[in-house]
Amino acid sequence: MSSKNDILSAIRSHTGKRYDMPDLTLDAIVYEDKIAQFADALQAAGGKAVLLQPGEDVNDIIRRHFPDAVRIASNLPDITCATFNPDDLVDPRELNNTDLAIVEGHFGVAENGAVWITRQVKHKALYFISNSLVMLIDREAIVNNMHEAYKRTEGMTYDFGAFISGPSKTADIEQALVFGAHGPVGVLVILK
Repeated sequence: MSSKNDILSAIRSHTGKRYDMPDLTLDAIVYEDKIAQFADALQAAGGKAVLLQPGEDVNDIIRRHFPDAVRIASNLPDITCATFNPDDLVDPRELNNTDLAIVEGHFGVAENGAVWITRQVKHKALYFISNSLVMLIDREAIVNNMHEAYKRTEGMTYDFGAFISGPSKTADIEQALVFGAHGPVGVLVILK
């Protein structure tokens, strides 16, 4: 049986000419109001964005949007409405039946309402197993488009990263739209 290195060597030996990565400085879309565009794109994807106002408590906003949430996970020190720290759990299966997870995102993308997250919790399953997800981002950390987003991820060190835009949805089974098949049913982004 061939080793992984043997297989990779065989692939390299049969690869034709190698090309340098092209320059991707394209004239990509730019928005006059990135925050408004981000909120509109996120809403079109089924999520919601809320702009934190001066003097508002993020915990009050979370409770207002998710009044029935009982099992609330967060490892963020300012999130006092959390009922448990997910990093205290040994087994990620213990995250099952989490009503709400509150996490921090790095930045948002105005073009599609996506938020870039990296693993900042012990079990990355938290991002997908929770019924609803709240992502906190800095309102100044919204880029115009995916070209800017990918440039922003260059040089970051992480073992897991994902763009999340709105709740999980699929229509690949009998063409029936199903929410929550691969992740949260509800997504709220709070712009600090």
